[in-house]
Amino acid sequence: MTPPVRIDETHALIEKMVRRSLTVAVAESLTGGLLVAELIRIPGASRVVRGGVVAYATDLKASLLGVDNEILSARGPVDPEVAIQMAHGVRHRLGEGPDAAAWGVSTTGVAGPGSQDGHPAGTVFLGFASKDGAVSRRLHLDGDRDSVRQQTVAAAIRLMLETLEQN
Repeated sequence: MTPPVRIDETHALIEKMVRRSLTVAVAESLTGGLLVAELIRIPGASRVVRGGVVAYATDLKASLLGVDNEILSARGPVDPEVAIQMAHGVRHRLGEGPDAAAWGVSTTGVAGPGSQDGHPAGTVFLGFASKDGAVSRRLHLDGDRDSVRQQTVAAAIRLMLETLEQN
């Protein structure tokens, strides 16, 4: 089980992003706005967070974030490529050209209690996109619906912290 996010981790993330003049835009599905809420609870987050899009319905992933309809039709929304496209899409849709977010981060998956499209509850993909490329990270999380959502937020915060440490 992924430990819950600690406020000191979120605070450190925001401080480091401010120091590096980085911005982030978030596309959320299963977390339903929890990731943006976690980020903006820190004073100074307005210097970092461009905004967020909650695209809970599959069709909104295409219409709001530009996810390829063919991929959504063939594979469904619980997919690593969908996570990457969501991250790219939100990065550019919440700012164009020089105002595009430095980072796009996305969450998509199955919070539960049941499975979806053959994926068991706790199957989650994070997407991360920047001008340097994109990655997805698959998570296998345990717990009830609320726990899976909270663990996803924690994993996304930690993914951003890891990215800062690598660069």
